[in-house]
Amino acid sequence: MNRHERNETWAVFWCALLEPVLFGDVSPQETPRFLRQLSRAPRRFPDGTTRRPSLSTLKRKLQGFRRGGIEALYRRPRGDRGKPRAHDPAVIARAIAIKRDQPGRSEETINRFLAAESKAPIPRSSLYRYLHRAGATKRKLDLVNTPVRKRFTRDRTHDLWVGDFEHGPYVLEDGRPVPTRLSAFIDCHSRFLVEGRYYLRESLDVLIDSLLRALVVHGAPRAIFVDNAKVYHARQLQAACYALHIRLFHRRARDPATGGLIERFFQTAQTQFEAEVRAADILTLEQLNRAFQAWLAVSYHGRPNRETGEPPRHRLEAGRAEPRPVDMARALRFFLQHETRRVHRDFADVQLGGRFFRVDRRLRGDRVEVRYDPFTEPLDTVFLYRSDGVYLGQGTRHERRAGERAAPPPRPKPKERYLELLIVEHERDLARRSRGIDFPRAMAARRWPLNAFLTTLAELWGRKGGLSAFSTAELEALEKVYRRHPTLQRAVVVDAFARTPDKSLPAVVREIHRSLYPRKERP
Repeated sequence: MNRHERNETWAVFWCALLEPVLFGDVSPQETPRFLRQLSRAPRRFPDGTTRRPSLSTLKRKLQGFRRGGIEALYRRPRGDRGKPRAHDPAVIARAIAIKRDQPGRSEETINRFLAAESKAPIPRSSLYRYLHRAGATKRKLDLVNTPVRKRFTRDRTHDLWVGDFEHGPYVLEDGRPVPTRLSAFIDCHSRFLVEGRYYLRESLDVLIDSLLRALVVHGAPRAIFVDNAKVYHARQLQAACYALHIRLFHRRARDPATGGLIERFFQTAQTQFEAEVRAADILTLEQLNRAFQAWLAVSYHGRPNRETGEPPRHRLEAGRAEPRPVDMARALRFFLQHETRRVHRDFADVQLGGRFFRVDRRLRGDRVEVRYDPFTEPLDTVFLYRSDGVYLGQGTRHERRAGERAAPPPRPKPKERYLELLIVEHERDLARRSRGIDFPRAMAARRWPLNAFLTTLAELWGRKGGLSAFSTAELEALEKVYRRHPTLQRAVVVDAFARTPDKSLPAVVREIHRSLYPRKERP
């Protein structure tokens, strides 16, 4: 209770005692007798004591109310209020001057100056009070570099995700307890945890897995705010964010307060979820993640947030803007792990993590770049690239056996399929002359885009510049191939390119045609 509230409480108490006199229920002639009777009865005072009010006090309060109203019943402040009484004002003024001369001086330094001038020292708490009142502290002199903060929020869902790692409870792994790390991303507007999962380590592949799970479910955010750790500065993460048009921000060094949003969630998870985990029997990693997802769905996402006043689940839906879907095939290319290997001269394979992958026998002895998805289990296929980025084909998992050598693949029969080309041309001519539904045009909106087809071929040939990497003649030829095959997809082109020994345009086109129309299914 502050001074104003205390004065008001006492004034109301005295007014309640004198109410019959104040409102004229007691005549002026009967007032002295009423006050004497009032002074004889015990009363419970606002300070908790029970005693009789003195007659002189009652008369003084009545006169004060008639003279100045209820405010006249307030306690009058001391005449020397705000003035030092325990220390000499001259000594205090000298201490303030010493502080202003060098704002970084401590209490010990100021008292040393006072002792050298034969003045009594001032205790630390009293000295700070005097300096604060005189505006002579470091904060009052504006020498504190602590930045002024703003409330951390956004106006719409998925405008900003905040991510970080946190130490989790121990789990049972291969019969022994091992520590875990919680990787989490939280939406700034709704406080909804777009992704959260416990892992056995804190590394780039864990970060990638966590982020990809969030992108699959919620689409791409407009910005991501993460810690300043090395894993968040990885080239793959930066490239993927630029490709998906996501702004990537990092905390400033030695400024942990900017991560308060995700840190507050970690504190909630520790007190409400992890405390229960640590108090019970030790879990496996799978059991821990299953329980964590249940706690998020049942407790955290459905309970009103203290900051927003709304449950995160409701606020997520109410603040949802236009979704930003993610081309996961394109995003995954940036998150593939890269390893440099030399193809074995005898077995025509590369070794990766104790596994062997058979590659094109013509690559024996070459140094290649192996790209793979670290989260694919079992890992049966890897992708091979030259050092300049040219795609070389795929490597397939195999078991190397003693004495085995890579056999040359069977050579395809050199045969031009002229009759098939005539049939295709005839069907196209019939389709143009028919008056029925134009099925190719109706399906065009659902086909693989032409730009994506051309861009894929440019990447496979190692050409830079996208569509500008082709000549006019090449573009015309490729456009005819695209229109001739309405069911064309990226996987067909990549597979055909990998199986073609000759990487020339005619050879790749022929192999695409063979892939789409096998011998037994040719029209």
